[in-house]
Amino acid sequence: MRQTQFARRLDGVRIAYDSIPGEQPIMLVHGFASSGTATWGATGWVRFLTESGRGVIVPDLRGHGRSDSPHAAADYAPRQMAADLVLVLDDLELGQVDVVAYSLGCRVVAALTQLAPERVRRVVLGGAGPIEHFATLDPAALEQYIRDGSVPSDPTITAVVGPALAGGADRLSILACVQGMTGSRLDVPRTIPQLYVCGGADPIPAGAEDLARRTGAEYLELPGRTHINALGAPEFKPAALAFLG
Repeated sequence: MRQTQFARRLDGVRIAYDSIPGEQPIMLVHGFASSGTATWGATGWVRFLTESGRGVIVPDLRGHGRSDSPHAAADYAPRQMAADLVLVLDDLELGQVDVVAYSLGCRVVAALTQLAPERVRRVVLGGAGPIEHFATLDPAALEQYIRDGSVPSDPTITAVVGPALAGGADRLSILACVQGMTGSRLDVPRTIPQLYVCGGADPIPAGAEDLARRTGAEYLELPGRTHINALGAPEFKPAALAFLG
């Protein structure tokens, strides 16, 4: 990849991204408590797409990876996160791209398609469904766990947030991201072709198949795959590339 570049918002927040030039660029948007490199590099996506001749843009969402990490929940509202992606496209002077997103990244990309639909040609949404996962958790217990490590009675909270905290993530930025994105929607205009991809053993994207059916989107289930290992499924990459054309 090219050396890491930074696009700067007017409020000073810097968004880190890597890029590889090529035909019909694809933006890869990672999920919660991860980074572009961890999500897309380690799973072979960047290599697969670039070897196919496609250009690749891999941003780190604010609060993640090498990007800046503000601490206010309002800084992580879906529209703010989406505006970061528009800024990256502007920085690269790209008018329109295809997008592949995973988990929380799908909701950021959904906000992008509402904010600037003309910038997205086709979109692949992996590991996400109509139910926003943070909204299903006890907000008080979630906040207490993030702030001071108090073990919650709901093991889902530790499963979702624990790895980020164990990895040394900034607790205040993680909390702000959770609060800012809670309840975010997965609405993509029907004018933008969509493919939903979900692991067959992943409860997080529950309802995605019905959502795809209602909106006229395509749907692919990865048998036996969980939220953690769906990106590595051998059929995911070629199916996404074929859909993007």
